[in-house]
Amino acid sequence: QDTTGLEQRSTRKGAFAQFEADKLGNLYVLTRENRLLKYGPAGDSMGVFNDVRRYGRLTSIDASNPLKTVLFYRDFKTVVLLDRFLNLLNVIDLRKQNLFQVTLVAQSYDNRIWLYDEQESRLRKIEEDGRPASETAELRLVLEEAPEPVTLQDRNGYVYMYDPVRGLYVFDYYGAMKSRLRFVGWQDVQVMGEFVLGRREGALMRHRLGTLQTDTFAMPERLKRAGSVQFTATGIYALDDYGIVQYALPRQR
Repeated sequence: QDTTGLEQRSTRKGAFAQFEADKLGNLYVLTRENRLLKYGPAGDSMGVFNDVRRYGRLTSIDASNPLKTVLFYRDFKTVVLLDRFLNLLNVIDLRKQNLFQVTLVAQSYDNRIWLYDEQESRLRKIEEDGRPASETAELRLVLEEAPEPVTLQDRNGYVYMYDPVRGLYVFDYYGAMKSRLRFVGWQDVQVMGEFVLGRREGALMRHRLGTLQTDTFAMPERLKRAGSVQFTATGIYALDDYGIVQYALPRQR
């Protein structure tokens, strides 16, 4: 194992329930009082959304586009769109589109929204007003099994869907499956540039797309204990009981 490049950079202390970091180094944190706060890279306040609980318990925050934040409320099948200052743009009730078992939501490159419909085992794309845009074939028929993904991301011209039991599925923008990477048991899986990153058994994992190369890095104890971890171009962010810690990315080989 290699510990190169995992030095601690900064810490934001606080009792946070959830967080997201965007590619510009902005942090979006959900407090235990259910306020969504946005901080700039220098720690300055950039916005607040106080109406978090109106739509139930917040499931996920997607800030892959720094100009727009997408909130997903799985229990109430609701998607909320916010601008870069966390002002409300739109609310999408997925039930009005007869979508009752959406488990994952992600921003798409073209300002639409990807959904994983567990009921029909399909990857769908909708417009920002909720209208359907496209969908894949029923994946349980194509793959001879129904995926149970825990992450969904639009990166590098592809859609990546990770199932910790079955691996990473890669689709093109037309919904055709391009490949499947069979690494399993990872947590916090994210695609960043040419790499897939995640955690497994107390180590940081990094796989270079298009190759057989997978590197393993030892992690500091605090990073091992983190409840959730996110990888961005500005570093590794980890949430624990004391706040959010930023670490430098491992150096490329």
